[in-house]
Amino acid sequence: MLYGTGARISEVCALSLGDVDLDAGLLRLFGKGSKERVVPIGRWARVALASWLEEGGRGALAPERFATRTDADAVFLNARGGRLGRQGAWAIVRKYGDAAGLGARLTPHVLRHSCATHMLDHGADIRAVQELLGHASIATTQVYTMVSNDRLFAVYEAAHPRAQASRR
Repeated sequence: MLYGTGARISEVCALSLGDVDLDAGLLRLFGKGSKERVVPIGRWARVALASWLEEGGRGALAPERFATRTDADAVFLNARGGRLGRQGAWAIVRKYGDAAGLGARLTPHVLRHSCATHMLDHGADIRAVQELLGHASIATTQVYTMVSNDRLFAVYEAAHPRAQASRR
């Protein structure tokens, strides 16, 4: 969800069932300052979320005795059936980062950052990425994203009339 949507960890933890529209492939997120935005859910994130929302996933952690809780409609639950918090989400990301051999290099923020960088590397408009990430200022998005050297060279070679001669 973090990489697939570019959402902040706090936004993912705050998701409620009413914020998810799997049929339309959209999530309603509440960002900093309680600003609401709607973001698309990528195909793989959508498949994973649909699977999670079935009986064996979220349903296994949401027994009837928790139905009166104020967080009973939380999308992501902790082992006790309550809303998953930031620390719990961090622990999950760390667990999978360790399993993949990435260790502390994988964080929720790195997943968000990677989403934005990969979109820009594949031709997304920076204003669209700004909107997706929920940044009020384009300057924040510019600082937030890194353009890879490969992308930088590709843009340079495509746009500069003497670029081909300079790399020989």
